[in-house]
Amino acid sequence: MIKKFLLLVSISLMVISCKNESDINVAQTNAFNKMLDDYYEEGLKLNPINATMSGDARYNDILPNPLSNEHQNSVKAYYTKYSKMLTQFDDKNMSESERMTSSILQWECDINLEGFNYNQDLRPVDQMWSPHLFIGQLASGQSAQPFNTVEDYNNWLSRLDGFIDWMYSAEAKMREGIELGHVLPKSLIVKVLPQLESGMIKNLDDHLFYSPIKNMPKGFSDQDKRLLTKAYSKKLNEKLIPAYDSLHKFMSTDYMAAGRATSGIDDIPNGKAYYNYAIKLFTTTNMSADEIHTLGLSEVARIRSEMEKIKKQVGFTGTLKEFFDHVRTSKDLMPYSTAQEVIDNFNAIHERMKPQIEKLFDIKPKTAFEVRRTEQFREASASAEYNQGSLDGTRPGIFYTPIPDATTYNNHQDESLFLHEAIPGHHYQISLTQESNELPMFRKTLWYSGYGEGWALYSESLGRELGLYTDPYQYFGTLAAEMHRAVRLVVDTGLHSKGWTREEAIQYSLENESESEAGIISEIERYMAMPGQALSYKIGQLKIRELRTKAETTLGDKFNIGKFHNEVLETGCIPLALLEDKINNWIEANK
Repeated sequence: MIKKFLLLVSISLMVISCKNESDINVAQTNAFNKMLDDYYEEGLKLNPINATMSGDARYNDILPNPLSNEHQNSVKAYYTKYSKMLTQFDDKNMSESERMTSSILQWECDINLEGFNYNQDLRPVDQMWSPHLFIGQLASGQSAQPFNTVEDYNNWLSRLDGFIDWMYSAEAKMREGIELGHVLPKSLIVKVLPQLESGMIKNLDDHLFYSPIKNMPKGFSDQDKRLLTKAYSKKLNEKLIPAYDSLHKFMSTDYMAAGRATSGIDDIPNGKAYYNYAIKLFTTTNMSADEIHTLGLSEVARIRSEMEKIKKQVGFTGTLKEFFDHVRTSKDLMPYSTAQEVIDNFNAIHERMKPQIEKLFDIKPKTAFEVRRTEQFREASASAEYNQGSLDGTRPGIFYTPIPDATTYNNHQDESLFLHEAIPGHHYQISLTQESNELPMFRKTLWYSGYGEGWALYSESLGRELGLYTDPYQYFGTLAAEMHRAVRLVVDTGLHSKGWTREEAIQYSLENESESEAGIISEIERYMAMPGQALSYKIGQLKIRELRTKAETTLGDKFNIGKFHNEVLETGCIPLALLEDKINNWIEANK
C-alpha cells in the first residue's frame, strides 16, 4: 500500500514538473517571438527602404539620414538593446529553430555594432554602392517605390527631403574625412562625378526624378496633375538640383584635390583592422587575408587547367590569353541585333532547364519571375542583377540585364548568368525565404553575402545537371565566371592587405580572365569601393560545395540532392558557420 502511495506521489510530482517545464517553455517561446516581432518592426522604422522593398507601404514617405548623429545613436541603441535581451532566454528551453534564430540575431547585433568602430560614415559616397544610385532607381518609378496614387506621389516628395538632407550631410562628412585621412582614391572620385551630373540636369523633362510626372496614371484628375507637377517642379528646381550641384562642386574641387593616390583600404587610419572586419562581415567567416589570398591562387590555377581543356576541345591553338581575346571578340558569340533578342535568349534558357529543375529541387517559389532590360538611365554602368519580389508576392522577382548595344552583346556567359541571378540562384534563394511560414519576419529580409552570393555561384555549377553547358563555349562561360570570382580572392586581398596598386590588380585580372579591359577596370574599382564584398562569392560557393560533397560521401545511396537543397535553402540567409552546423546535423540524422 505504501509502495503504491509513494509511486502515485512520484508520478504526480513528475506530471507537475513536466507541466511546469512545459509552461516555462511556452512562456519563453511567446516572449522570444514577441522580441523578434519587435526587433523587426523597430528595424523597419530605422531602415524604411527595407519596408518599401518588401512591399510594406507604411514608411514610403520616410528616409532617415544614416549620417546624422541622431540616427547613428538610434541604431547603436537598437542593436545594444536586443543583444542584451537575448541573454534573458535559456538556450536549453529553445527549439533547434529558435536556437538558430537566436544565434543569427546575436551575429546581427555584434557585427553591426562593431562596424561603428571604423568611421565608415566619413566615406559615404562612391561609384558603386552609395544612396545616390539606389535613390535614382526608386525615383524612376520603375522599381519598388509605388507611383499609383496621389498619396504615393506625395510620399515620394517627402522621402526626397531625406535624400536631400543626406547629400548635404555627405558633403560635411567628407570634409571631416579630409581632415582625418578618410578619403576615396582619386580614381574612384572621377567615376562619381558623371553620376552626380545626371542629377544636375536643368531641363526637367530630361531629369530622371521627373519621370513619375511624365507617367501619371490616367485616373488622376486635372487638378491633381497640376498640383503634383507644380510640387515636383518646385522640389527639383529649388532643392534637389542645387543639392546635386553643391555635392558635385565639392567632389570635383576640394575632395578631388585631397583624394588618395593609393588603392587599398589599409592606407587609411585603422585600415588594416577595418579590412579584417570587412572580411568577417562579407564572408561570415574568421578567415584571414593571407588564407584567402592563398586559396585564390590555388583556385585560379585549377580553373586555368579546365580552361585549357576547353581551348583544346574547340581546336584553338594559341595561348590561353589569346583564347580569351578570341572569345571576347568572336562575332559568332554576338548574334543579336535587338535587345529583345537578348531577353528572348534568357527565356529560352529557362525553358530548356525546366524538365530538369524538379530533379534537383523539391520545392519551387510561388513568386513570379521576369527578365527585363536594365533601365537606360543606369544601363551604361550597371551589371546584371536580381531585384527581389515583394513579401506578399504581388511584385515579381526581376532579373535585370544591361544591353547598351545588342549588336556587341556577347552571350557566352548567358547560361551561367541566368543560373546565378535568376533560377535557381537568387530567385529561388530569396523568394523561398520570403515565402517561408517558419521563419520570423526579420530573417526573411536578411542578407549575408557569403551565403547569398555563395548560393548563386554554387547554382552556376549545376548547369550540366540542368541540361545546360552542352556547348563548349557556354561551359567556358561558366569557367570564366568562376575564374572571375577566384581572381577576386587574389586581387581584393592584394589591394587591401598586400599593397597592390590599382594597375597591378588590373594586370593580374587581364592575365587570368576573359573579361574586357573596360569591364576589369570597373570591377577593380568596385573592389576598391567596397573592400571584402567580392570575397563572399567564392568563399560561400566553396563551403556549399564542400558540404554537398561531405553529404554525398557520408550518406552514399541515402543522399538525395533535392533534400540537400531544401536543407540549404529553408534556413534563409545565415552565416556560413551556422549553415555548416545545420548540414552536419542533417547528415548525422540521416546516416
